[in-house]
Amino acid sequence: MTGILNRGGAPVEPGCEVSVRRCSIALLLGAMLAALLAPAAHAVPAYTEYLDLPALNGDGEYGGGLHPQLPTTQPPLRAALTQARADGIDPARYATLLHQYWLVVATDNAAIDLEAWAPERGVAANSATFSQVYVNYFRLAAARSDLYWAGMAGIAGASFAAGFFDVGDIAGAVSVAGIHELGNAVADLLRATPPELLTGVPSDVTGLAALGPRLTAGDLAWYQTRLMIMQKHIFIDLVPMHEAYLADGLAGIDEMFAAGLLGDGMRVSWNGIDGGTEAGRADALAAMADREQNQIVADQWDVTSRGRDGMGRVLTYVTTVAGKPAVPGTRAPGVYAPVTVWSPIAAGAPLGLRMPLPAFNWADRETRWDYISADLLPRHLDLATDPARAVTVYREPFTVKLDRGRMLARLPDIIADLTTQWQVVPS
Repeated sequence: MTGILNRGGAPVEPGCEVSVRRCSIALLLGAMLAALLAPAAHAVPAYTEYLDLPALNGDGEYGGGLHPQLPTTQPPLRAALTQARADGIDPARYATLLHQYWLVVATDNAAIDLEAWAPERGVAANSATFSQVYVNYFRLAAARSDLYWAGMAGIAGASFAAGFFDVGDIAGAVSVAGIHELGNAVADLLRATPPELLTGVPSDVTGLAALGPRLTAGDLAWYQTRLMIMQKHIFIDLVPMHEAYLADGLAGIDEMFAAGLLGDGMRVSWNGIDGGTEAGRADALAAMADREQNQIVADQWDVTSRGRDGMGRVLTYVTTVAGKPAVPGTRAPGVYAPVTVWSPIAAGAPLGLRMPLPAFNWADRETRWDYISADLLPRHLDLATDPARAVTVYREPFTVKLDRGRMLARLPDIIADLTTQWQVVPS
């Protein structure tokens, strides 16, 4: 007979089997009841590990997002944010989490792989993303005509991108084209300049003549990396706040303000855009351009200009010589502020040298801002306040804009301008 054994191994009588089973069930129910009545263990909130994180990659120098501990997909970031808000956590404590969330939204909407966006990996790994950044600015501007800065960033950025790819082209033929040819042309013209004028020629011009012909492919690759870092830095700073505003309006901006991600000036700017007035939109354009040039990348331009044993200065000046923002009506830097040098001669009459080269270097923050505020911003306002015309410009294929700005395609004209407009003039 099969039955239940007691602890000693002896069989339990059939009449006792039911009692044993009842005891077992009673013990099980008792254990379950005890578990239910015990104090519940509180789950650690999902956001806890994301509080008080610094933005280690806020300057855009490396791949990925702002901190390696943060996810790079929206769902976990959104869940953590939602819980932190519900628990009344001070936004300053989850600032980097909030910034990362809107950065991921921004890169997703821009079709950019944030993990793969890594300036330190070089040009080949980032060239597609480099163009996609400007395509995204046009997307924002075409969708919302009141986002003036996005439109200007796209148009001027297309010229910037053209210069970026020019550097790559020159690197492949550095002994026969581009900067070597430009430097040699300037050197030849300086040799033909009256000696009494040479002391007044800006150092950027003489540096281009002296160092330009010795440029290496390594110098060019280094410069491209510097440009990619600054591009990512601008995106990290300004595009997330655009996405926060588009998704949540001023409430999104106010949360970023409370977190310390933007200051009073930017808050006023977004209120100006939201107010729907032309004056508010124009002021926001100027404030965002000022933030971009004089806060976000100002120090990085300084570092670039001082780098590579003088070649950084040469390359930033070449950017100035060859660059012309594609905003309609904007003058090339050398037309806006050409170099003119005056020097006395023996007879006492001044002798002048006028050359079609910029009297400033794009890396220098004060003269860069003078050019932007006096020439680029007003011309972009002319365009932006004509929405139908602006949308036509924004929706032109990016590749068309890019090809139109390429320096190598324009190099014969640039050299021709140098040789025909370099003039010694009497008073």
